[in-house]
Amino acid sequence: MSAAAWERTLEVRTADETHALAAGLGSQLQAGDLLVLTGELGAGKTTFTQGLGEGLGVRAGIISPTFVLVRIHPNLPHGPRPGGPDLVHVDAYRLGSASEIDDIDLENTMDSAVTVVEWGRDRVEHLSESRLEVDLLRRLGGGAPAPQAAPAPESSGELAAVHDPGVLDFDTGDDDEPRTIVIRGFGPRWVDPPALPARAPALPAPAETGPAPHTPEGT
Repeated sequence: MSAAAWERTLEVRTADETHALAAGLGSQLQAGDLLVLTGELGAGKTTFTQGLGEGLGVRAGIISPTFVLVRIHPNLPHGPRPGGPDLVHVDAYRLGSASEIDDIDLENTMDSAVTVVEWGRDRVEHLSESRLEVDLLRRLGGGAPAPQAAPAPESSGELAAVHDPGVLDFDTGDDDEPRTIVIRGFGPRWVDPPALPARAPALPAPAETGPAPHTPEGT
């Protein structure tokens, strides 16, 4: 397996910063791009994908495709990138091998969409000669990144599997614990890294809505 052309490590403090960072990356993605997301429960994989969708200009409502394995979010003709690629969002937790990935026919959409695969490492590399790998690491208590919980590959049986409550693959990432995001580029498409800040931009603070200051009478 080829080595990464480059690696970037970024720090985010909140879920909003995770979203904003991903939106900036999404605005630079093109049809045919493949992203592989890795991170434990609550690391922010779905929040990151929602940001990618905003940057791509696809239909909102992105959730983890746990039940159906694949969700397609179409480009909005009146959005920020009309005519841009769709987003294909895949949850590969239950897929134990590259051959099971082939069973869901991602090749049919690879050229026309941006494909994002959660738990896709060692499963989807054959789909494209280029990819971005994104690791999301929680910093519990603001300390060192929490170790990743690697999924145990298992046969999917039927692809439209019913969710097993013992499987930790519902990723909301809605809390505001600090996180470390590591992005690696592979292949000719990613010889050079995309434009990313050293730290994700903080969103503007909401305006204060407290009571108006008291003005003494006669002034």
